[in-house]
Amino acid sequence: MKMIQAIIRPERFENIKKALEEHNYIAMTMMEVKGRGEQKGVQLQYRGKKMEVDMLPKVKIELVVKDTDVDPIIAIIRTAGRTGKIGDGKIFIIPVERVARVRTDEVWT
Repeated sequence: MKMIQAIIRPERFENIKKALEEHNYIAMTMMEVKGRGEQKGVQLQYRGKKMEVDMLPKVKIELVVKDTDVDPIIAIIRTAGRTGKIGDGKIFIIPVERVARVRTDEVWT
């Protein structure tokens, strides 16, 4: 099993969620996070003054899936989340040793 962590633009979350649901990937965790990458933040103007905002709002999605589902999910996230501009995000794949369900005491390895 693998955990897929995707850091994406907040405005692309609903598109990605809908695309995953259309392919029957329903279970996920979503967190609002802040971060920065190559763009190193942005410069905004507020009341005539320039302000540096270097930690931008992002959304982090986590899914734990079978190894065979990793590549299709990556493709779905890329397609639904891409704007073509810097800051579209990153996807990380992490091995998962074991999963235990609280309600039923089931364990998967």
